Amino acid sequence: MTALEMDRADLARHAHGIRRRVLEMCRGRGQGYAGQGLALADLMACLHHHELRRGDDGRYRDALVISTGHSAIALFAVLGELGVYAAEELATYGMDGSRIEESPLEGLPGFEITGGSLGQGLSQAVGIALAERLAGSGNRVFCLVSDGELQEGQTWEAAMAAGHHRLEDLVVLIDNNRTQADGLTASVMGVEPVPEKFAAFGFAARRVDAHDVDALLAAFAQARATRDRPSAIVLETTLAKGVPCLEEYRNTHYIRVEDAVWARALDELEAAAP
Repeated sequence: MTALEMDRADLARHAHGIRRRVLEMCRGRGQGYAGQGLALADLMACLHHHELRRGDDGRYRDALVISTGHSAIALFAVLGELGVYAAEELATYGMDGSRIEESPLEGLPGFEITGGSLGQGLSQAVGIALAERLAGSGNRVFCLVSDGELQEGQTWEAAMAAGHHRLEDLVVLIDNNRTQADGLTASVMGVEPVPEKFAAFGFAARRVDAHDVDALLAAFAQARATRDRPSAIVLETTLAKGVPCLEEYRNTHYIRVEDAVWARALDELEAAAP
């Protein structure tokens, strides 16, 4: 087995562990944003175990901004895998008195912003990227936004600023899951063609299958090599990816089911363990 094949195998195992934690977190209350957490597991595995750089002190040099606050479940899960949060605390996800909220609270370990109201995160990421440039740090900034956020004007103002300032260390990650709280994104307000729109704002943009590790790693490599402009990676995701009984659920934007379904979901996930 080559080193690259070993890396792929490790990333697949990490993604599986993230998915398991997502299910365990939601099972505690019987509800939550499991669809997003499962969909973003491969991305989070690649980011935290391959792409984000650490300093000599072990802290991440590169920043990850979660603009889509309810997608925080995916970040909580990977941080749980890394030992930042205990499994017992993650099991209190969304419960009264817990700091593990469905959207992150201010000052939580691993979170750059609160990310509650949609449409604001890219503006903050642009500001962080500008600050890193002024400091001469060479640190990179990744910002996760949803396709629904592309319906908001502030997102495009931020994209225009990023293109104008040629923020080559900014990488925008668009979770293109085609679903939002009010229904299908295309029915509420269509946002396609997403890569072409970002390209028009001065980004190096591409669309990838976000459940294909090789495609993700290739997109990150291209972003690292890009100079004089920011990058946008449009992530084609499937909500609840990896758990058939939840992928077929009628409303995967927010899942609320009885405990037997969560138990079945965990069984399906483990049956497909890498």
